[in-house]
Amino acid sequence: MASLISFLSLALFLVLSFSFALAFDPSPLQDFCVADVGSSVTVNGFACKDPKMVGADDFSFTGLHLPGNTSNPVGSKVTLINVDKIPGLNTLGISLARIDYAPYGLNPPHKHPRAAEIFTVVQGSLEVGFVTSNPENRLITKILSPGDVFVFPFGLIHFQRNIGNSKALAFSSLSSQNPGIITIANSVFGSNPDIPSDILAKAFQLDKNVVKYLQSKF
Repeated sequence: MASLISFLSLALFLVLSFSFALAFDPSPLQDFCVADVGSSVTVNGFACKDPKMVGADDFSFTGLHLPGNTSNPVGSKVTLINVDKIPGLNTLGISLARIDYAPYGLNPPHKHPRAAEIFTVVQGSLEVGFVTSNPENRLITKILSPGDVFVFPFGLIHFQRNIGNSKALAFSSLSSQNPGIITIANSVFGSNPDIPSDILAKAFQLDKNVVKYLQSKF
């Protein structure tokens, strides 16, 4: 009986370990694998550039000090530094983003299908939050000031809003070289082709004309 319990415990540990390993980008098996964006080879990520052809520019990016243009309907701009900007990030499982906010600007509810996120405020006051999964759908929210840090768990819908009358700035680190983003309103009301309006009307308990109006906005 004791041996059976030990076996089951080991099996459970291996299953949990394997599941956790699948939740993030694969770990590198060499010093680096700089993305060869011109390669015709299709892999989960990018094929590796010849190491003899790699240079410092493959591991650097210039321009993160430049403010993003927040002249848009939501009043925010995300500048994502991922493997497309720094080829040396390939296989490393990390990326970085600068988020600029106009006064009262919003980074709308969204999720990253491949990453958790750690968020640091540099300037301004931001209201941030995320929603837990069904059935609780609990909103966890906090007001952040410069120097404050907040974590958005893997795959959960989250947002940030500037609650001040001056510009705000934050930086995010994400646990994927290509975290992806699904902005909820854009995905639901701006899909191509449109999700049938009767489906959305029933899902959101709205009149079809309201749904069609929202679809026209996206």
